[in-house]
Amino acid sequence: MRTSYDVIVVGAGPAGSTAARYAAEGGASVLVLEKDRDVGYPVRCGEAVSHEGVVQFIDPDPKWIAATVTKFRLVAPNGRSVVPRLDGIGYVLERRMFDYELARLATRKGAEVVTKAYAYDLSRSPDGVPNGVRVLIKDEHVDIGAKIIIAADGVESRVGKWAGIDTTCHMRDMESCAQVTLTGIDVTPDTLDFYFGDNVAPGGYLWVFPKGTDGANVGIGINVEEAKRKSAIRYLEEFVEKKFPNAAMLTRIAGGVPCAKTCDQVVRGNVMLVGDAAHQVNPMSGGGIISGMIGGMIAGQVAAESIKAGKTDHLAEYEKRWHKRLGWRHEVFYNIKEAVANFGDDTLNGICDSALELPEEKRTLGGIFRTALWNQPSMMLQVAKVFLS
Repeated sequence: MRTSYDVIVVGAGPAGSTAARYAAEGGASVLVLEKDRDVGYPVRCGEAVSHEGVVQFIDPDPKWIAATVTKFRLVAPNGRSVVPRLDGIGYVLERRMFDYELARLATRKGAEVVTKAYAYDLSRSPDGVPNGVRVLIKDEHVDIGAKIIIAADGVESRVGKWAGIDTTCHMRDMESCAQVTLTGIDVTPDTLDFYFGDNVAPGGYLWVFPKGTDGANVGIGINVEEAKRKSAIRYLEEFVEKKFPNAAMLTRIAGGVPCAKTCDQVVRGNVMLVGDAAHQVNPMSGGGIISGMIGGMIAGQVAAESIKAGKTDHLAEYEKRWHKRLGWRHEVFYNIKEAVANFGDDTLNGICDSALELPEEKRTLGGIFRTALWNQPSMMLQVAKVFLS
């Protein structure tokens, strides 16, 4: 490990490793600092991604694919369900192996990765400009210099705060989430199940994502205000007790997911935010793996360009490219989420019934959304922009 680098990335999740990969590929010297002892641990998500999203960055490999998905099922509060027509396929990942491969791709491009490296502050030049990261490695305090710092350190990024960026996610935009990994259960290995309703997941949804034929990630995300009345974990426990009474539980996690618009500011001086740190999660679904990787790719490319040009003001280009690529869609999804979150059980049941009446060729996710928002005319144009672009 050197004493200084062109770029330091704090966090070795998908967004951080991807940022490091593209910055190194562009010719920058790159160091990744990961506070946990292993890349990819602990796993804090449902692990589902689309094929189209993954292949932008890495060829699918059976060693990090737990299940290949060809359809998904939406289950209404009354138990009726609809299976939309799905173009393409998806995967349920083994995130530990997937994240490890992303980090390996970054190292093959020349990036260095150090684990058990706890970043606790930014170092600064006499005029107050961040010029590196202060980190604890093997009980030793080390200052490592950097021209550019990329924060990939999760929700309400500490690195972002140290740089003066407001990374706060308002409570109204936080989802309280919990997930267990179960085994010894009967699941359909190629189908993602989503459950809706006030008795299951008020203001959110519950998911069952298969991992093989006898296991699954079973999780829930509900609005924080709903969680004050009854915790997400309790809703999840009740569902598991009823649906999978004989299951063995292998893992259990809980935490918050930002279902907000992208941070108002993702660049300040020579510091950039990516992934959850930038709130690059899809506000509608809560999914953030691929969108975080896209943000990481753009940030890494812009960082390398800035190093070559010798000027950090070029980093503002990252914000523009992100908004053009995905940011504008996330703003639309946020507005859709706000509308859908207010739907009661009767409305959700009606949407399912209406969807089942659609001809099979029109029973797409876009078609169901249009049905769902039929009573929200102001939203229809925004929905069309997303599904027709």
